[in-house]
Amino acid sequence: MVLMSTPLVNHKFKIPDFKLQSTDGIYVSLDTVRGKNGTIIMFICNHCPYVKAIINEIVKITEQIKKLGFGIVAIMPNDTTTYIEDSFENMKIFSKENCFNFPYLLDDDQMIAKKYDAVCTPDFFCFNNNGFLQYRGRIFEMKNLVPVNLKQNELLNAIKLIANSGYGPKIQFPSIGCSIKWKKN
Repeated sequence: MVLMSTPLVNHKFKIPDFKLQSTDGIYVSLDTVRGKNGTIIMFICNHCPYVKAIINEIVKITEQIKKLGFGIVAIMPNDTTTYIEDSFENMKIFSKENCFNFPYLLDDDQMIAKKYDAVCTPDFFCFNNNGFLQYRGRIFEMKNLVPVNLKQNELLNAIKLIANSGYGPKIQFPSIGCSIKWKKN
């Protein structure tokens, strides 16, 4: 496992389109998940201990995120031939076991992860209703895979700020997680 952290937010970055298959068997595009106040794209996977440490909190806050007028989707970008635990069948199991209330999509050719310049799992991208990136950071501070303060949910606070003002917080801390497992060409 290679530990990576996300780069600083680029407010000029416009949300790239996508159309990927979900664990429900349907194809989901940006247009089908876009919310009136913005869109949350998160890159996650099944095997990463950083994702496993926060997945219950993600599921828990998803309804609040939707009530704030945001669409939300998770994309699994890893090479599934090298990391069998991240296979499409295992994605279905992972999403069911964790009661996902958002689409979980497979980026099999990794083109979407590259368009977003995703670097790790988890990697959160929060876009405003104009499609510009306003937050790219962690859900909350963690130490040894344990949340330091669950009441200080930086991701949810950023989404609330974007919903109210259209802009993300000035101070952002990078998300930290496992490197994306890129296919070898």
